[in-house]
Amino acid sequence: MTQFKKRPLQLALAASLATLVACGGSSNDNSAGSNEGRLSLNVTDAPIDSAAQVVVEFSGVSLKPADGEALEFTFDEPKSIDLLSLQGSASESLLTDETVPAGDYEWIRLAVNAEHDGVLDSYIELDDGTMPELRVPSGSQTGLKLVSGFTVVAGGTANFTIDFDLRKSVVMPGGQAGAFLKPALRLIDNAAVGTIAGQVDAEVLVDQCADPANQTGSVYVYSGADATPTDVSGAETDPLTTALVSDVDGEYRYEVGFVSEGDYTLAYTCGAVDDDPESVDELVFFGTANATVEADTTTEVNFTIDQAEDETTEEQTEEQTDA
Repeated sequence: MTQFKKRPLQLALAASLATLVACGGSSNDNSAGSNEGRLSLNVTDAPIDSAAQVVVEFSGVSLKPADGEALEFTFDEPKSIDLLSLQGSASESLLTDETVPAGDYEWIRLAVNAEHDGVLDSYIELDDGTMPELRVPSGSQTGLKLVSGFTVVAGGTANFTIDFDLRKSVVMPGGQAGAFLKPALRLIDNAAVGTIAGQVDAEVLVDQCADPANQTGSVYVYSGADATPTDVSGAETDPLTTALVSDVDGEYRYEVGFVSEGDYTLAYTCGAVDDDPESVDELVFFGTANATVEADTTTEVNFTIDQAEDETTEEQTEEQTDA
């Protein structure tokens, strides 16, 4: 397993747990009034297998100040965004440099057009070409709500990105038409994030995948060092996020954007396609690796076939020592 730092990113990156409080996110901007600041809000995606598109139509954004009524931003035209196209460090804007009152905010609500109503505004296109409608439970009444506090500094700018974790949120209910998009969102201050990226050797795919020509697997990312890899099941041990491995000019690469500064554990699996977010699944993971993320920096972690051999030797040595 190799790990090293590459040159700083030139793009603004972002992501965070919806339950975390984003206390910063602002820098001085004299163009804003003394009691105002500027806010930008983007969306990105942690991907899902067996889908060609996951389109969500956004009609507006609401922000709730700690003191006062919610601020409503209604789009002139709904924004139809294919979340599946926003992988790695890609994102798309919902709000750009909007002037808002300075102070603390309690939550963000995204208004979406996502109902099983015969109108193909929000939908998922599966690999077989079918396009079931997406429905957000209670979406027409409450939208997608992130109860995550943040602060806009007077005369400053705040820039955040919301990460839709589709692996955790898209549910295909048996015996029912359409699909459900259950909120699994992260919000992070763009000022304190980096990226994890790397390569998976072709030998690993041959060793781990039943059909390596059509299966390339995924990398799961867990909070903290030396974490034990688990599937996505709604438990506290779930991965923070995941990334698809893709063939890029003959190399199998992945990228995880919008990662907060800190320590993480990564693991590769070729079984992500069978990971049901509604149940506990026994996935086979290929090794683990620790990564430390710094702001505006890419940390590279590669998965090689030698790693499995090294881990096997280490386990054998530990068994002999215990004996």
